[in-house]
Amino acid sequence: MAVSDLTETIANGVGTIRRTSPERDFQRIGELIREYGAGEIVLGYPKNMNGTIGERAKLSEAFAEELRTRFSDVSVVLWDERLSTVAAERVLIDADLRRKKRRKVIDMMAAVVILQNYLDSRSHVRV
Repeated sequence: MAVSDLTETIANGVGTIRRTSPERDFQRIGELIREYGAGEIVLGYPKNMNGTIGERAKLSEAFAEELRTRFSDVSVVLWDERLSTVAAERVLIDADLRRKKRRKVIDMMAAVVILQNYLDSRSHVRV
């Protein structure tokens, strides 16, 4: 999980939700929405490297629809996450984090990369 700063320019990691049950997972997401005052959820969209939509991407689409249903006051954006884990791994290696520690934070760092890419794309559109 990652959130942006108040200016919506910098993504910061805030942890990882370990999936337990759908109800518990959505309860935790709701808690985070309220805690951070989120108005938008950026959800990783795992397209295939050639840009096609595979099974994992279809699961993300279904998850996005469920988020929209449960949290109708929050918009949900699917964002291409190709190579986000690779980029996160590079950041952690550059930070000289040992392999064991990298495994513990790689998902959170990938969320930071996804959100940062989304924020950067929006900053190029604004006038």
